[in-house]
Parts: sequence; C-alpha cells; structure tokens
Amino acid sequence: MFRVETRPSKISRIVGIFELIYHVTVHGLRKSHANALMGLFINMLQTMILVAVFYVMYSVLGLRGSLIRGDFLLFIMSGIFLYMTQTKSMAAIVGADGPASPMMQHAPMSTFVSIVANSLGALYIQILSVAVVLYIYHIAFKPVEIYSMSGVFFMLLMAWYSGIGIGMVFYALKPWFPQFATVGSTIYTRANMVASGKMFVANTVPFNVLVLFTWNPLFHIIDQARGFAFINYNPHFSNWVYPLIVSTVLLVIGFMGESYTRKHASLSWDARR
Repeated sequence: MFRVETRPSKISRIVGIFELIYHVTVHGLRKSHANALMGLFINMLQTMILVAVFYVMYSVLGLRGSLIRGDFLLFIMSGIFLYMTQTKSMAAIVGADGPASPMMQHAPMSTFVSIVANSLGALYIQILSVAVVLYIYHIAFKPVEIYSMSGVFFMLLMAWYSGIGIGMVFYALKPWFPQFATVGSTIYTRANMVASGKMFVANTVPFNVLVLFTWNPLFHIIDQARGFAFINYNPHFSNWVYPLIVSTVLLVIGFMGESYTRKHASLSWDARR
C-alpha cells in the first residue's frame, strides 16, 4: 500500500525532545527507588543527618558564638543544602548513560537527553528536599527568616550548575578511564566537606588560610548565599561571578570531551566496567 511520509517540523521535534527529557527524568527519579516519597525521604534524611552532625560538632567545640549573628541552624543548613546540591548534581551527571549504553541504541535517545534529564531530576529532588526541611523547621522549631529569598535561590541554582560543570568533565573521562572518573568524583566530594568552607565564615578567616579555599567555586557560592540569607553578613572575599565563569568553562570542556568520546564510542567499553 502507498503511504505519504511526512517530515516533522522543527517545533514538533523540539516538543518531542522535551517530552523525551520528561519521561527520562521520571524514569531516573523512579530508578533509585520505586516509591517517589521514599526517595525524597532518603535524600532529606541524608541532609538532616549532616545538619545534626555539624550542630553537635559546633556545640562541642564551642564555636557557635564566633559565627554569623542570626539563626545558628540556618547557618549550618545554608552550607549543607548547597553542598548536597552540588554533590547530587555532579553524581547524577557522572551516572548518566554514556554513548555505549544500550539505551543509546534507541533512535530518539541521546547522551544530551540523558544528561539534561539526570540534571533536572537532581535539581527537582534537591529543591523539594530543601523546601520540606525548611518548612518542618519553620513550623516545628523556629520561624525561618531569610533576608533575600531570590538571592539564596539563585545561589542554589549556581551550586546545581557548578555540579553539572564538574560532573561533565568526569562524564567525558568516564568511558576512557572509568575507575579514575569514579574515584576522582568521590575524592572531590569528600574533599569538599572541608574545602567548600561551609564550616566557617569567610570574613573571619585569616588571609593565609583563606587562599586555600578561594579556588573552590562552591566556597564562593556558600559565602554569597549566607550574604543573601543573613542581613548582618556582607561577604567581602567571595563573588558569584567566579563560580559562574569556572562552571561555564568546565561545562564547555565537558561537552567538547563528550562529543569527541561519542564519535569514538565502542560497545566493547561496557565490558571494561
């Protein structure tokens, strides 16, 4: 039988890509746990455990009085939230399906779709976790007062964006050096427990110590977020432009490496993992 083949328009293709990204995002969210609420609860539990650990540590060491004037727990949560956002987004990118994945054998699927879907899934979980934890703290313990909500949310997006940029570099290296990419991303995550500067206030740190942290984009993001969150704190040794530039450069390098890797992809790479 004869049939008329129609070529989809550019708009229909764009809509199809967005629909595919949506379905892959939902699949990624449900892949970690069959129950979406349980997955959210696990992510919230990880955040609350870190907050509790740092709260006990500060209380034991007697450092509460040397920090920002304001809500002590909000100070801790501001660092933990942004650290978790960058860590989760980076892990989501590193764990995205690569060019040799069986999913890439399906025509609409691509590595770009997998990267975007995983990054959006990580952002969704983190925003939901932050909102729920702050709401519980607001109604159960103490009203949450944030000086500039829009500024803090922008820093949350910056932490997510920086995690994508760093994750893209490891993602591009993963097919060539799978063990190095996995171990390297883990080492970076562990090092950021200290190097992110979430345990102290940048304005109170001596300059010879401060130079050890200013290379880290997350350090600038956390310090700027606290400037937006607390009316009594004005960050002098950080800015949000630096992490934006560094993250963009890393993102471009990562996509260039991913493009080169995709052109030389081999199905035999999966056997090395």
